Amino acid sequence: MERVLVVVDMQNDFIDGTLGSSEAIAIVPNVVEKVKNFQGMVLYTRDTHSDDYLHTLEGTYLPIKHCIKGSNGWQIHNQLEQLRILPPIDKSSFSSLKLGEYLKQVNETTPIESITLVGVCTDICIISNAILLKAFLPEINIIVDASCCAGVTKETHKNALLAMKQCQIIIENEEV
Repeated sequence: MERVLVVVDMQNDFIDGTLGSSEAIAIVPNVVEKVKNFQGMVLYTRDTHSDDYLHTLEGTYLPIKHCIKGSNGWQIHNQLEQLRILPPIDKSSFSSLKLGEYLKQVNETTPIESITLVGVCTDICIISNAILLKAFLPEINIIVDASCCAGVTKETHKNALLAMKQCQIIIENEEV
């Protein structure tokens, strides 16, 4: 049985760049330790946009250029990049069909015991990918380590954790 850790969008723009926050900066050491100590497959997703981002539907709702392919903000945080083994899964939207398809394929040859998600943003990309993975692999435990996640705000982070619980996603290390 394989355990999988998905490190979601731990990129410079989401940590200390255009969409960064003190909460995102604060989880970096937790995520680094999680990756270092994880026994199993570790995958990274990477939010990837082009220069025409502001002309996309997402750019209409969030008119802040971020994670433009090739830019410093698009890069995975240096401490995590140093630990990366497999190529990152680039995604142009909140969740990644490619991630779901890949893990479904892995599960067919090597059964997956659980999939744990960490990273940013709890209330956008973490929740989107957790629910997507639940749809692709409904009989596998999907776990979110709250101590390794940061939302757009503390309140939306907590709201997302609650919503995921309702979807039978296991929340670990949640502050009470």
